[in-house]
Amino acid sequence: MNDSTHRSFASQALHYFHRPHDGPAPHAVGGVAAWRGQDVCSRADWLVHLSEAEIAELESAALACGGRSLAEIGRSDFSLPILSKRIRGWASELADGRGLVLLRGLPVARWGEELASIVFWGLGHHIGVPGAQNPQGELLGHVRDYGEDADNPFVRKYRTPADIAYHCDLADVVGLLCLQPAKSGGASRIVSSVAVHDELLRRRPNLARRMYEPFLLDTRDEAKEGGMPWVPVQPCCFAQGRLRTFYHSDYFRSVERHADAPALTALEREVLDLYEEIALSPGFFLDMLFEAGDVQFISNHTVLHARTGYEDWPTREKRRHLLRLWLSLE
Repeated sequence: MNDSTHRSFASQALHYFHRPHDGPAPHAVGGVAAWRGQDVCSRADWLVHLSEAEIAELESAALACGGRSLAEIGRSDFSLPILSKRIRGWASELADGRGLVLLRGLPVARWGEELASIVFWGLGHHIGVPGAQNPQGELLGHVRDYGEDADNPFVRKYRTPADIAYHCDLADVVGLLCLQPAKSGGASRIVSSVAVHDELLRRRPNLARRMYEPFLLDTRDEAKEGGMPWVPVQPCCFAQGRLRTFYHSDYFRSVERHADAPALTALEREVLDLYEEIALSPGFFLDMLFEAGDVQFISNHTVLHARTGYEDWPTREKRRHLLRLWLSLE
């Protein structure tokens, strides 16, 4: 592992969880990060259309890195003199704005998977620092149906066509590049965790305060390898007017599968149920169906993401396939 080109899974997670906290927010946080889907979908300023010159620059940079593994490619190897200034604006939007950017129109069919992967990796380097997505050091995830059982607690649901509940990943930013959409379904569902928090605070202040105390997070596959079966994680942290949230519905709830884990209290169940009810309320969330060549970047501090189930194409060549990238912002 070379930290000049990427972070390890552990160092990325520690960076992500380094969240300042002064105490529960005394009132609604608000701000640009507290968007609602009904408002965002009527705007176009979060959509990015690249010019032919910008696409050509990405392609040229990727071709110059041909024959090298992703772990050998750093930011200095991927020169983007035209795009770099624009990308700094995207990074600022992810860190301090809505936490959402969607690029459209990358020619992935012409590029093919290998070249598209290098473009995605190099683009990520200009936003932040890529990192491993599991203890095994996987740098670029392949989100597709592997025929695995979605009900198996050791199977990550991105490897199935099932619904995926709201969660955050262990990195500042997660990116998805669509190589091939599904036959139907598979919408990326996102919601502002700031807006959900503020609505929870408005409705039930006592439940909002509970989000500033730790929940037990089921570690699942790490436990299978002899690690800790669960770890305490504080969902909400608030400092200097900024709210940062980590949430993982399935993993907060499934900790009860361990015989020696304390059961969720009635209040804790009520918190999780109402938090998700708000996040699933019409007007709060935004659904987007990816097209081939779309790239979505979202902040794991201010946005929760989920996915609707999908029906895939019968032929392997047309089956849904997304590439996933995790980034740390410096």
